[in-house]
Amino acid sequence: MGRKGTMLVKDIDSHLLNEKMSVHIYQPESFSPLYKYNICIMQDGNDYFQMGRVATLSDKLHDSFEITNTVFAGIHYKDKYDRRKKYHPSGEQNKAYTKFLVHEVVPLLDELIPGYHMGQSRALMGDSLAGTLALVTALKYPNTFGKIIMQSPYVDEQVLEAVKKSASLDSMDIYHTIGRLETEVQMTDGNKADFVEPNRKLNQLLQEKGATYYYDELEEGKHTWKYWQQDMPRVLTTMFN
Repeated sequence: MGRKGTMLVKDIDSHLLNEKMSVHIYQPESFSPLYKYNICIMQDGNDYFQMGRVATLSDKLHDSFEITNTVFAGIHYKDKYDRRKKYHPSGEQNKAYTKFLVHEVVPLLDELIPGYHMGQSRALMGDSLAGTLALVTALKYPNTFGKIIMQSPYVDEQVLEAVKKSASLDSMDIYHTIGRLETEVQMTDGNKADFVEPNRKLNQLLQEKGATYYYDELEEGKHTWKYWQQDMPRVLTTMFN
C-alpha cells in the first residue's frame, strides 16, 4: 500500500558546512496552508523513514487523530565517519552542523510549512549519537527547539555538564528511552561502551531540572533499530498528541 502523504526533497547549499545537504520532508495527506503544523526534524533521517517507518506511522496516526498536524523532516549522513563528525559533541563539524540546523534548516522549513514559529512546535529527534545531538542542540537553542526525542543517546561527561548548566529545561518536553541490554554498544572508534549507566545519570539530572519528561527503560532493548522502531508509535503519540 502506497503512502498517503507527500514527500518533498529540498537541497540546501550550506555555507556553514560547505556542502550540499538534502532535507526529506513528509507532509500528511491533509496538508494545507490553511492549517498550522508541528515540525519534527530527524537526524539519521533515512533510517527514521525506512527502519523507523515514520511516514507510514504518520499516515496511520493522522488518520486516527492520535497525533496533531505534524510534518516530519529527515536529514541523513554520508557514512559513519561523517555522522560522528557532525553529531558527536566533540566532532570536528558539530558546531557548524548545529548552526546549520538553526540558521539554514529551520528557515527553510518555516518558509515551506505553515507553523507556529515557536520552540514548542519544533522537535529534534534522534537515535544514539543523533539523540545526543538533539539534546545538546536544544539546550543551546531553547527558543528554537522545545521538544527533544532521544532513543538510546550517547551520554558522556560533556553532555551531563551541558544539562547541569542549562537554565531552560523547565520549558521543554523530553522523551528519553534506553534499553536495559545496552551495556556493550559497539562504537565507531571500535571500542565498546556501556550506555545504560550514563543514561540513568542523565535521567536523574533531567528529572531534577523540571522538564516535562517521559523516561523508560526498554526491558529487552538493545542498541538496534528493531527496538527503536517498536517504540515509535509511543514516541509520536506521546510527543505530538
